[in-house]
Amino acid sequence: MTPDKIDIVQMFVNASLMVQFVLLLLVFFSIASWTIILIKYRYIKRAFNESAYFIDFFWKSRDLSDAFAKAKELQSSPVARIFRIGYMELKKLKRSGIPIGSQTAGSADLQSGIVAIAGIDNVKRSLRRAINTEVTLLTQRVPFLATAGNTAPFIGLFGTVWGIMNSFHSIGQRGSASLAVVAPGISEALIATAVGLFVAIPSVIAYNYFTQKVRVIESELISFSADFLNIVERDILRVKKEQQK
Repeated sequence: MTPDKIDIVQMFVNASLMVQFVLLLLVFFSIASWTIILIKYRYIKRAFNESAYFIDFFWKSRDLSDAFAKAKELQSSPVARIFRIGYMELKKLKRSGIPIGSQTAGSADLQSGIVAIAGIDNVKRSLRRAINTEVTLLTQRVPFLATAGNTAPFIGLFGTVWGIMNSFHSIGQRGSASLAVVAPGISEALIATAVGLFVAIPSVIAYNYFTQKVRVIESELISFSADFLNIVERDILRVKKEQQK
């Protein structure tokens, strides 16, 4: 190994079995973390784009069935998925004898308003469950990034400490503490800390990024759910007023 070039492979081969195990463990953490980062980035990006498109389409559509047809096309949109669940619950109300007419930018033709108010509680519960499910899907595997970010530096530090212990043990056996004797063992040990930081830094950055994005999407889901329910409840009240005339 020349002074101007660091041979990582040679350092790994010359390291003790414990340090080699630590390095392999950190490599596993790194591969798993980057796999999750790439998958979740694509997933959340599609969720953002398709949800924004669906929300825009929903407010421009003149009929709930049109929005439902579009929602079935947008398989990656969490907002579209919770709308499909809410729409299916409204269809159940219709099959129960509460007809649902066309909707124009927030208008629903519902009869039997008093019965519908009782039925709308089922829609609320379904939407809440759907939101919890979507948040769970969005955060799936993301906690592993936090685990990698928190533990990888300490795993690397453990490998470094172990390697340095072996180096000092070798010094004691040889009876020499020259730089030529100490430096190779210590440099091989310190690579474990470097690899641990290499794993931890992108994992922590990605975890914070995904957590913030999931919060934004969750906020969108709650807002859309509230708007959707307000549309239905407003028209139920309108129907009740018409019945009282």
